[in-house]
Amino acid sequence: MSARLARPLHPLAWWLWALGLAATTSRTTNVLTLLMFAGVACCVVSFRRSDAPWAQGFGFYLRLGLIIIAIRVAFRVLLGGSHGTTVLFTLPELQLPDAAAGIRLGGPVSLEAILGAVYDGVRLATLLLCLGAANMLADPKRLLKSLPAALHELGVAVTVALMVAPQLVASSQRIRRARRLRGADGRAGGVIHGVIVPVLEDALDRSLVLAAAMDSRGYGRSAGQPRRVRQITSLLVLGGVVGVCVGTYGLLDSSTPRLLGAPMLVGGCVLAVVGIRWAGRRVQRTVYRPDPWLLPEWAVVACGLAAAALMFATSSIDPNGAYPALQPLSWPTVGVLPLVAALLGVLPAWLAPPVRAAAPAPADEPTESSVGDHASALAANRGAPR
Repeated sequence: MSARLARPLHPLAWWLWALGLAATTSRTTNVLTLLMFAGVACCVVSFRRSDAPWAQGFGFYLRLGLIIIAIRVAFRVLLGGSHGTTVLFTLPELQLPDAAAGIRLGGPVSLEAILGAVYDGVRLATLLLCLGAANMLADPKRLLKSLPAALHELGVAVTVALMVAPQLVASSQRIRRARRLRGADGRAGGVIHGVIVPVLEDALDRSLVLAAAMDSRGYGRSAGQPRRVRQITSLLVLGGVVGVCVGTYGLLDSSTPRLLGAPMLVGGCVLAVVGIRWAGRRVQRTVYRPDPWLLPEWAVVACGLAAAALMFATSSIDPNGAYPALQPLSWPTVGVLPLVAALLGVLPAWLAPPVRAAAPAPADEPTESSVGDHASALAANRGAPR
């Protein structure tokens, strides 16, 4: 059997897979299931990320997830740790005025309250890892080229927003490398002036440069159309977006009426597609080497959607397994459906085509990394204390 050709997967396929994986986390608080899906995201990223600088910062999302769990537990201990019968320790309670009735600072802290905070924190951290996996795997610039023509103006803002997080990771790597070359030590006294300020400045500058480059190339240039047509298309797109948001919320929240779930989602999708197709006529553009949508893209998207569907079924068939009880305490267990969903979610690590390795640049030509190191060194010098 011949080896598959290396090529980048369509960025929209990675985002749809990641959103499907993120939807699974909204249907469970089982910490074992959540850790299993977090491992799925880590496995796929380690197998299919590229050599780009912004694709090497998945550890940033891991550390941020641990910080989120710690903050969640700390707030639960300080503000509401008495929900439960197994009291672990008691903090000094602060008396609040009558205007703050219902809010408690300190007091007894129970095991049930801490476990509930851990469950919520792990779920939020897993959701962050899923979205971070999409940022690591999908190139935002290629995603922008794949957007429908009617979404060009919105796509510029979305792309700049999506580029901030990857650029923060890449900028921090470049500035740390530049500081080591300058012989800077790792003392915490110069972190703000020497690292944080240059990282934020470099990331924002690069995102704004991208927006200016797209604007100078006429990105989103539209042909003239009557005002009535523009208003109708805007209403269709806006109504479709509202319908999709309401329908998605109805599907994720089991207490919402069913008419606000799948029917609203389908109706919103129809309105959005009609509005986008109609509004796309006023945008004139050509695409050079568009990203193909082939069988691997369909397989990756199907894996994410199938994992989400299985977890939705699990929350209805086995609610005790999806939401472990805290009173009385019960050890969480992993059922068959969540295990199958995790196996489906990790399949893109092999179904997606291999990533094309970056060709080494000649020694006498400056690379993007070296140019970025030079710019980051300048930014670090500007932020360094005199």
